[in-house]
Amino acid sequence: MQTKPDVLIIGGGLAGLTAAIHLSKKGMKVILIEKSEYPRHKVCGEYISNEILPYLLWLGADVLQLQPTNISKFEFSTQNGKTAKTKLPLGGFGISRYTLDHFLYQKAVANGCTILNETVNDVAFSNDEFTVTTPNQILSAKIVLGAFGKRSNIDQVLSRNFITKKSPWLAVKAHYTGDFPDDVVALHNFNGGYCGVSKVESNIINICYLADYATFKKYKNIEEYQQNVLYKNKHLKTVFENNKPVFDKPITISQISFDKKQPVENHILMIGDTAGLIHPMCGNGMAMAIHSAKIASELILDYHNGTIESREFLEKKYTKEWQHNFGKRLLMGRILARTLTNKTITNTFTGIVASLPALLSGIIKQTHGNPIAIKK
Repeated sequence: MQTKPDVLIIGGGLAGLTAAIHLSKKGMKVILIEKSEYPRHKVCGEYISNEILPYLLWLGADVLQLQPTNISKFEFSTQNGKTAKTKLPLGGFGISRYTLDHFLYQKAVANGCTILNETVNDVAFSNDEFTVTTPNQILSAKIVLGAFGKRSNIDQVLSRNFITKKSPWLAVKAHYTGDFPDDVVALHNFNGGYCGVSKVESNIINICYLADYATFKKYKNIEEYQQNVLYKNKHLKTVFENNKPVFDKPITISQISFDKKQPVENHILMIGDTAGLIHPMCGNGMAMAIHSAKIASELILDYHNGTIESREFLEKKYTKEWQHNFGKRLLMGRILARTLTNKTITNTFTGIVASLPALLSGIIKQTHGNPIAIKK
């Protein structure tokens, strides 16, 4: 096996797999390291804006063949049951990470990417080259992409600022069967968090919520927490009581940080959630992950062919492009999250946007992008 590729990608989620497909499509030798096997479930909202469809089609990854749901409407509710509804400006689709990640994995392998089922223990940079260590081997590459998700041991290895701070957030996700509209993505507020509900392929309902740990830890288990806290919102109570869980138990992730992250650290170009996590209030992290992979891949190709003359310029250009495309979205997410944790403000806000759907649609536009232009 070749242990010195053109590009080494750490992490095989949406961003890592998309970059692997893009770079290999253009003839680069890519090794991707992912600790988990495919297919697998991941904690995720599983709604994607249509903004990334042109890019996925260009990659040869036609996700429409996976028969996702077509989502065109958004619904928001407060804990006391007030609702606001609007049409999504671009629309989107619902697809499970179980299906989508496996689909992209197969595309990457078909393109000639090498995918290693390993854990990365260390990443070092010296003499303009990276050395990446796993329990079984040592690899080297000129370029490393960090796609290792929301929180990883690699964040600790790199001494990233956010990893030293405790975060109050945890997330819970499960699939259900039952009755829910195919064309709606809903976000329901409850004391200490938000719950997203939407359909994915095969008539499955995805329910994923972000919870404040201080509230969560007062209860013995997830079921008790849901019944005592989430059920206070009548919409959520209806969703949980009228649908049957598919999983034996929900999957969870803790210590989720929405602190600002740097898109380049230790010369590693960070993509997806590794570069910055958008709050569920904005609900478009999957599209951002895929878009960030496109930005990084195009710049890496320019660096590889000499259009970008130095690593320093590559890093500066990627940081600029990342901020240009996602900086305002992440800021809006943080503002909305802080604002709507106040019960009085949330109720007032919902009352206003319920009578002015165009206002809600305008806010959504601030957290979504335009259809991605393809660089030929």
